[in-house]
Amino acid sequence: MKTSSTRRAFMTQVGKAGTVLAAAGALTGHADNPKTEVKQTMTENKKIIVAADPFAVPLKDQIVAFLKERGYDVTDYSKTQGQDRPYFDSAVAVCEAMQAGAAPRALLFCGTGMGMSIVANRFRGVTAAVVESVFAAKMCRAINDANVLCLGQMIWGTEMAKAAVEAFLNTKFTEGLEGLSGFLHDTCKKVEAIRP
Repeated sequence: MKTSSTRRAFMTQVGKAGTVLAAAGALTGHADNPKTEVKQTMTENKKIIVAADPFAVPLKDQIVAFLKERGYDVTDYSKTQGQDRPYFDSAVAVCEAMQAGAAPRALLFCGTGMGMSIVANRFRGVTAAVVESVFAAKMCRAINDANVLCLGQMIWGTEMAKAAVEAFLNTKFTEGLEGLSGFLHDTCKKVEAIRP
């Protein structure tokens, strides 16, 4: 398949996935309804690692409470020896723990999410995505197989952040894009190989 036709097929499928998501309105409703059943995919592995720099502790704490209500085993790397950690320290601790197999996914919080993402993406096996919409939180999983979600305290309100986290945890790699599964798997392998 030529590159241009692969891109065209990819964009068509992403557009279809976005249309279905928007039409259903599924994600934003989940965070507001405490009776909503959490998808089975969110419960496959109940371990998750989090960290926040001092600026983003309020958002991180609200998301941790949200996760614990859903039965998650949350490990928080925001402090060391009782002291708050800056983003460039806490992100390192989280990524090293992920590389050691402590959890398959992590959530990182700072002012914009950018600093955490920059640090996290330096680690082999870690694919961090800083997002500013629920849709992007879903698609970073479906398209890029991201395993770390980075959120900014200055950008996200609590309820939308909950919806983004739920979308991130509920979405499987290539979900809604199954016709491009081979292409997406190959692309992620090539991207990972770029790391020095």
